[in-house]
Amino acid sequence: MGNEKVRIVSEIKVAPSLLAADFGSLREEAQKAQAAGADLLHLDVMDGRFVPEITFGCKMVRAIRQVVRIPLDVHLMVEAPETKVDSFVDAGADILTVHVEAASHLHRVLSRIKEKGILAGVAYNPATPIVGVENILDVLDVLLIMTVNPGYGGQAFIHGMLDKIETASTILSKKHSGVMVEVDGGITEKVVAEVVRAGAQILVAGSSVFGASDLASAIASLKAASTLRRL
Repeated sequence: MGNEKVRIVSEIKVAPSLLAADFGSLREEAQKAQAAGADLLHLDVMDGRFVPEITFGCKMVRAIRQVVRIPLDVHLMVEAPETKVDSFVDAGADILTVHVEAASHLHRVLSRIKEKGILAGVAYNPATPIVGVENILDVLDVLLIMTVNPGYGGQAFIHGMLDKIETASTILSKKHSGVMVEVDGGITEKVVAEVVRAGAQILVAGSSVFGASDLASAIASLKAASTLRRL
């Protein structure tokens, strides 16, 4: 898919997070997730400064881009994200998300992502309120709400984030923005119905997918659980 503009439709999407995959064979893990029905792949780029852990950089994104067709949802958990935009877009990101806590000039960095022809996202840590999002709607495609404190996989979902998801969804709906709400952290079959009911549209799932014996069944179960929002 490369750097073509991605349009994600309104149904619930599952984005397996490679943070929970086998780091010794990430390309193969990415291919398995695609074959299992993943809608996107979520790649957490950590620099050891904004968050404690270090994961991978542009070379790994490029390597994964070469072996899968589905969109790459690249989440920059890094300081000074404005210095990384061009290199990650060129490596093959289809969505590039930066943290509101890390971007000194948020509108500027989101504008640069859009200028590069891909989708732009902004992420909010659990303790960061959804404030001022109206000021960036013209350059925003995805609003990512962290439902765990970032930096490590396998954490439990913070239920207090449900109100935050609903708040974000309400703001975006009132503005008729078309911006999608993504949630990341502790997403399992048990909490999917609640987060979707609150307004989530893209579900980042790590351990609940890559920790399962059958990836396809795990992804299908998450999608099936999301339909409970209608009850």
